[in-house]
Amino acid sequence: MDTDATGREGGVSQNLPRLVDPFERTIDYLRVSVTDRCDFRCVYCMSEHMTFLPKKELLTLEELDRLCSTFVSLGVKKLRITGGEPLVRREIMTFFEAMGRHLQTGALKELTLTTNGSQLRRFAKPLADVGVRRVNVSLDTLDEKKFADVTRWGRLAQVLDGIDAAQEAGLGVKINAVALKGFNDDEIHKMVEWCGARSMDLTFIEVMPMGELGEEEDRLDQYLSLKQVRAQLEQRWTLTDIPYRSGGPARYVEVAETGRMIGFITPLTHNFCESCNRVRLTCTGTLFMCLGQEDAADLRAPLRASQDDAGVIEAVRKAIARKPKGHDFDYSRREIQGQMSRHMSHTGG
Repeated sequence: MDTDATGREGGVSQNLPRLVDPFERTIDYLRVSVTDRCDFRCVYCMSEHMTFLPKKELLTLEELDRLCSTFVSLGVKKLRITGGEPLVRREIMTFFEAMGRHLQTGALKELTLTTNGSQLRRFAKPLADVGVRRVNVSLDTLDEKKFADVTRWGRLAQVLDGIDAAQEAGLGVKINAVALKGFNDDEIHKMVEWCGARSMDLTFIEVMPMGELGEEEDRLDQYLSLKQVRAQLEQRWTLTDIPYRSGGPARYVEVAETGRMIGFITPLTHNFCESCNRVRLTCTGTLFMCLGQEDAADLRAPLRASQDDAGVIEAVRKAIARKPKGHDFDYSRREIQGQMSRHMSHTGG
């Protein structure tokens, strides 16, 4: 049987008490940023001239394996890999292969990732082979020029080809689109129609106040309420609220005309924190208990201090005991409240 860096069979200790926060929410979903680097520079995520973390601060793939395996031993059932762009990290498939062993034992129920799609032509089949069954692709526009503008460095054709490759490999694809006022609000119906024709679900996301973007970008200028988006959609489509939950924060409707789902992630117009079952691990080993709070726990230090997991488990439990009831994001007073200094690419989407 396979062992991880600690030498445990299968990489997972058994029968450890689950992670429960102070509000009786069971934490069974871990989002892991494996790199802060990306081959795009999306205007709501990064400044164009980013300074990336030095290599010595990053967890190695073996350390990421050990940490994620510890979380699985503590009851995490869903693991989402993010970045930056996760597929630009060198040798990243070795990490996915390592996580695949937890799918084989049944300890982990789902292994998935969020990607910009640029590398899917290369990685879709290997991902499917290790047990990934679906991916989220971030795509805010179907207009080639606007895509180049919003990503700064991206090529739409490459992403569309990556989506083709994912579907050819049998992966389910969900499109994530950040709603941006004055940018893609005129494409909302087109996105629904395009996703429906390709048998893909679609999720709209409100832009979040994460990191400094440069003088040319303003959060308030970007912000588009999803209440407005839904109202616009209802002028053309028949939307029915459904109880489906993917494990994340989206609330879903079914589109009668396409048979597909549309999700709405609304951290600003509707606080979704009451059912939050998620924590986020960065590529430096920092655990954020809430996307919209600065409180964090350092897991890298206890991880590197000993090959025994006891120190890591203790640090994780102490962190979960501090998980807040909710975030502080607020645009309601026409000023940004609760803005986070870190970039989305550091924390992970």
